[in-house]
Amino acid sequence: MNRYWTDLAGELTPYVPGEQPRIADLVKLNTNESPYGPSPLALEAVRAAASEALRLYPDPEAGELRETLAAYHGVDKSQIFVGNGSDEVLAHTFAGLLNHDLPLLFPDITYSFYPVYAKLFGVAHETVALDAAMRIGIADYRRPAGAIILANPNAPTGIVLSLSDIASLIDDHPDIPVVVDEAYVDFGGESALALLAGRPNLLIIRTMSKSRALAGLRVGYAIGDSGLIEALTRVKDSFNSYPLGRPAQAGATASVRDDAFFRAGVEKVVRGRQAMTEGLIALGFEVLPSSANFVFARHTDLSGADWAKALRARAVLVRHFGKPRISDYLRITVGTETEIGRLLDACRDILHNR
Repeated sequence: MNRYWTDLAGELTPYVPGEQPRIADLVKLNTNESPYGPSPLALEAVRAAASEALRLYPDPEAGELRETLAAYHGVDKSQIFVGNGSDEVLAHTFAGLLNHDLPLLFPDITYSFYPVYAKLFGVAHETVALDAAMRIGIADYRRPAGAIILANPNAPTGIVLSLSDIASLIDDHPDIPVVVDEAYVDFGGESALALLAGRPNLLIIRTMSKSRALAGLRVGYAIGDSGLIEALTRVKDSFNSYPLGRPAQAGATASVRDDAFFRAGVEKVVRGRQAMTEGLIALGFEVLPSSANFVFARHTDLSGADWAKALRARAVLVRHFGKPRISDYLRITVGTETEIGRLLDACRDILHNR
């Protein structure tokens, strides 16, 4: 194998996805999947698409899905790009839009795919420290940069930036790409969609894996100026001109059209987040204010690693990141009422037996 590629592979630290174990009676709160199923209309559309037509390639432009998304968000079809999950959309964004002479900026604590993609695509980058309260400080980004990417709400903290802060960030940097990753925005954040007009450097990235419960279909998309979308399309077509299969396109399109089901599911998750937060605080946890479908919490009695281990022994799976500044925290996905009850019962048992 070419020495360059072996050296590069050795330097990469790949993204580590959440564990997907097979454990009996498991309460799985580690990967931010929806605790509720997809829209029945989406399921029906997927079943209908799983026909003899699978012998044919799908629409390479995902035309119907893009038209549906454009109508839903009040933009033009030329402003929509779709891909296999938001991770693929992010990969194309890093490859095609974020590599400049000056460094890409993103928080030191954020979605851990950002540094992976920056390294993979040779993007010079710098991290900007969150403050002591784990918040993004917009003033800290008032420095020379080639591009900026932020998750809003941030992950894994769940803390949201206001729309005015996002507007200030974009207006401070009118000549460079500013990417806002809105994977969790439906659970409590303000979308930057309202800022698109007159800001051709803004790109918004969304996923259908969380609030639309379609993680198994792998559908993500970007919204932005048609020039940015054209650039992403060129990158995509240089890798794979058929990114989304027929069932994925059909299911995603039907999900967008079933707005009532979508909104009801989001409301249930938000109620569950509140109940889980109150329950954890009552047990002595510090819980960061979350606008996502998860909470970020720690307890003074045990380390994050010990909490995760003790919960796993009780068939409750949460996410622990053994990284500086956040090693004592757990990221806990909002589950069903029953799953939240199991989590809180397990925490009580751990505290009682420590």
